[in-house]
Amino acid sequence: MGALQYLLRELSFPIYGSAVALGLARNRIEEAGLLGRTKLIPVSDGERLMIGPFDVEFIPVTHSVPHAHAIAVHTPQGVVLHSGDFKIDLTPVDGRRTDLARLGQIAATEGIRLLMADSTNAEEHGHSPSESGVGAVLRSVFGAQKGRRIITASFASHLHRIQQIADAAIDSGRVVATLGLSIKKNVRMGRDLGVLKIPDASLVDIDEIDKYPPGQVCIISTGSQGEPMSALALLARGESKWVKAGDHDTVILSSHAIPGNEGNVNRVIDDLLRAGVEVVHSGVADVHATGHAQADELKTYMSLTRPEWLVPIHGEYRHMVANAKLGVVMGVPKDNVLICEDGDVLELSDDGLKKVGRVPAGYLYVDGIVGDVGQGVLRDRRVLAEEGVVVVIVTVDIGTGKVLTGPEIITRGWVYAPEAEDLLDEACDRVAAVVEQSLAAGVRDVESLERDVRRAAGKFVNERTKRRPMIVPVVMETSGCTNRDGNRSERFLPCLGAVHAGTARRCVAGASPRCV
Repeated sequence: MGALQYLLRELSFPIYGSAVALGLARNRIEEAGLLGRTKLIPVSDGERLMIGPFDVEFIPVTHSVPHAHAIAVHTPQGVVLHSGDFKIDLTPVDGRRTDLARLGQIAATEGIRLLMADSTNAEEHGHSPSESGVGAVLRSVFGAQKGRRIITASFASHLHRIQQIADAAIDSGRVVATLGLSIKKNVRMGRDLGVLKIPDASLVDIDEIDKYPPGQVCIISTGSQGEPMSALALLARGESKWVKAGDHDTVILSSHAIPGNEGNVNRVIDDLLRAGVEVVHSGVADVHATGHAQADELKTYMSLTRPEWLVPIHGEYRHMVANAKLGVVMGVPKDNVLICEDGDVLELSDDGLKKVGRVPAGYLYVDGIVGDVGQGVLRDRRVLAEEGVVVVIVTVDIGTGKVLTGPEIITRGWVYAPEAEDLLDEACDRVAAVVEQSLAAGVRDVESLERDVRRAAGKFVNERTKRRPMIVPVVMETSGCTNRDGNRSERFLPCLGAVHAGTARRCVAGASPRCV
């Protein structure tokens, strides 16, 4: 959903989904001012639509986000079933179960030619716990925290979890406040759609929480994945505008760390503990239930759908491999299981399913409001982060072919200038010699001189320090400048030493500010 606002800048298209899915998407698209480039079309459980050439059926499934769907595309080559994110929860919070009966009916009548199945928890044995079981644990945790303020963190889209947190808070005599823009918008949207049921009297603004004793407050926050600028991370660092955490607080992380986010989550937990906060997470109590099917649920799903072909989706490569093995166990021929990666193109024909090529499908890095960041920019940033930068400034008189001032070296992240004066002086001498040699040979264009400066500085830096920082040569040309008395001066140099204190070498005092 977060990607829609970037895709809509390039293309205009309609979006189909449940009311909840469209509500979540609308928030992101509206923030980007792109609602005019799309049409949001709501669908209901079991609805079947012709969307362009596709005969699409929306089948209800249980997931962390309410009103999720599997999609069955009815084609001349048979039914292609995309599982979506799902689990088989027999006691969901809202009573809306995965429609196993419809899946079985399709398998028994038309047959399922291709199944694309969620792989996220394929390595986990057994069945995923029911979401409703988390509610009982939360009530128990809330009951044990009497007199303490409770701050919970969950995915902003996990409306079932938000409902259960709110229920536990209200049952323990607390008011509920939201912390973080996305969770505030989602709670408003969920209440408008009737998916969330939180009484007006129990929901207060975050700036009103100080009116209540700590034991009567529950805050639902974003940042369960430790995102550096999220509401919970700011709170943990003591930088939150609304909440100052202390030894009267208990934070409940009602989530698991997504693979790759463990470091950020651990950092937030450490910061909270340093502030004196008590932290409850899924390693301490069962305050989280996954929204994705585990191995036994996937085997049940495949037993019910009996696909001819299987393509594992949604997960790391290892998860898809595990899901492929489950498919073989459940009777899908090994040759009929294809493990694909982003960008693979598949063709389903009378001859079966096969890979027929690839399309570009790498990561798109978004840089502020500029758009995507090219490989060149990423490469430069990597060098700056790992090796630093060296700026070499030299001023030459094109007319006489002389070096007027410099070279001056400014560095960040290569060496610490005050402790490396001899090294910087030697570098200046090496560059000066090369520039003078080039000028003597008749070189007069700035680009050629800058190339010589870069080559000389880079070679010196690599020889002496075995590092490869970014070298930025700056050759300034003049055919003579005037000093304050109006006379010709060869003492020209814009003195950057005042700006980069301690990092500039050979900054000529008294250089004329008129020589620019």
